Amino acid sequence: MKKIQSALISVFYKDGLDSLVKLLHEQNVTIYSTGGTQQFIEKLGVPVVPVENLTSYPSILGGRVKTLHPSVFGGILGKRDDEQHLAEMNQYNIPEMDLVIVDLYPFEETVASTTDEKAIIEKIDIGGPSMIRAGAKNHKDVVVLAAKKEYAVLENILREQNGSTTYEQRRAFAIKAFDVCTAYDTAISNYFHQSAVETPFNKDEKIMRYGENPHQSARFFGNLDELFTQLNGKELSYNNLVDVDAAVQLIKEFTETTFAIIKHTNVCGVAQRATVKDSWDTALAGDNESAFGGVLVCNGEIDKATADAINEIFFEVLIAPSFAADALEVLKSKKNRILLQLKAQPNVIEQYKSILNGVLVQGVDEGNYTEWKEAGGRETTAAEKEDLAFANLICKHLKSNAIALVKNKQLVGKGCGQTSRIDSLRQSVEKAKQFNFDLNGAVMASDAFFPFNDCVQLGHAAGIVAFIQPGGSIRDNDSIEYCKQNNLAMVITGMRHFKH
Repeated sequence: MKKIQSALISVFYKDGLDSLVKLLHEQNVTIYSTGGTQQFIEKLGVPVVPVENLTSYPSILGGRVKTLHPSVFGGILGKRDDEQHLAEMNQYNIPEMDLVIVDLYPFEETVASTTDEKAIIEKIDIGGPSMIRAGAKNHKDVVVLAAKKEYAVLENILREQNGSTTYEQRRAFAIKAFDVCTAYDTAISNYFHQSAVETPFNKDEKIMRYGENPHQSARFFGNLDELFTQLNGKELSYNNLVDVDAAVQLIKEFTETTFAIIKHTNVCGVAQRATVKDSWDTALAGDNESAFGGVLVCNGEIDKATADAINEIFFEVLIAPSFAADALEVLKSKKNRILLQLKAQPNVIEQYKSILNGVLVQGVDEGNYTEWKEAGGRETTAAEKEDLAFANLICKHLKSNAIALVKNKQLVGKGCGQTSRIDSLRQSVEKAKQFNFDLNGAVMASDAFFPFNDCVQLGHAAGIVAFIQPGGSIRDNDSIEYCKQNNLAMVITGMRHFKH
């Protein structure tokens, strides 16, 4: 335990500081300060020592230099168990600083509010980060606060521990202080690089209960309130968020009334119909077994009829742009059921994946196809074109190797995550049979090219009449020739949709 006897306070944000300052005064702490903070403390009727009394220099260069002096930094960095340090501090009349309360100029706020580079540059703090780093480096002896949200935390500690702190508490404050400096430096670097992309790790951090499994820790960086209003249910888990992201990314592909069911990031049911209720019924019919415990998403308002139907099954999350009042009453009957009102689509242009000892970054997979090349034995019909475009979008959101079978804008069979494309097709045909779908007249989408003609042969045998695939295999012609010989339609898109 170390008792705080002196404090250096220099902050931009003074909200909530008054209570802490008064407590420090009650505990006989000597307070040093500068400029506006000094005036703030004086107005509280609390004695304060101007930093100029230590440095023998006034604030100069328009306030750019006021704390950058050995009398200040020596008091922060001096080791209290080092005789040489103590002797030098005594020789040069450098007082020990046991507490450093410093925040940083509002650089990001200034960037957000103006394009005036002169004003932005003036908000690059120099002394603040230096004092914060010094206090954090010397946390064995010094408490450092780098954000106003920590004022109340320290105040409670000082009240409970009679003005003293433990090493563990000082270390915890130091870690938070280093995080503040890191984020601040990153924001400045991003500005000067004129980066168009804000890295997610600069956003709000939320500690989650656990990760993909209970023994894994997890954090989320971002502001979900920008995207959703949570109307009901428990806190979103790590796995919920992963599935919610998959659901939102899928549903934004469609403008007509569409309902989809997501399980472990793969779509297991999706349909497009004239009404939300019909879309739900048809999506569920695609695989009512996998729908258990899934994440549901729709691009239309959930009405009472749809809510009554959905209420009959167990699901984790339901996402929609709006809910009728009587529908909400039905859906809120289970308190843990998560209901999310989608206010905006995620504005993400890059994806991140942690691998090996680094991070992969890629642009998001946007679009459906770059060309529509009729390459089969006949032209696609108007209905087939709609089903093929629909199937290709679904396939894009399935794990590779991916196959989607669609009939009348309903997913009737899918295969995903298999190590061979023919296995994915076998899986999708078996799924269709399991739920008694007639595949005659259905269409097939593949996320990547057919390396052999075995997929079109098996698809044809099952009743498939039209295929869509990106092409690009040296053996594309094998599949194309089979389609020509059997009067089947095939579209080459020129756009692969791998999803690993």
